[in-house]
Amino acid sequence: MISAIVMIKADVHRIPEVAQEISEIDGIAEVYSVTGDVDLIAVARVSQHEDFADVIADRLNKVEGVRDSQTHIAFRTYSSKDLGAAFAIGLDD
Repeated sequence: MISAIVMIKADVHRIPEVAQEISEIDGIAEVYSVTGDVDLIAVARVSQHEDFADVIADRLNKVEGVRDSQTHIAFRTYSSKDLGAAFAIGLDD
C-alpha cells in the first residue's frame, strides 16, 4: 500500500462539506480539519502510484470548494511499534 498526505486549501464556507465529500472518495483513508496554512489534510492509500491520478487529480481536486492542494507521497511509514523496535536494536533485555 502506498500512502500520500494531501494538504488542501478549501473555501472557508464549505470546509465541512469539502471534508465530507473527500472522505467518501475510494482511496481516501482519513480527512482532518486542521489549523495552520491549510484547511484540511487527507491521507490517501492506494495500491499503485498510478491510482493517485484517479484519487487526487481526477476526484479530490474536482470537489467543489477545493481551491488548492499539495500532495506528499510517503517513502516509508513509521509507527510507534516500528520506532520501539528500532530503538531496541542491539540492546539486551
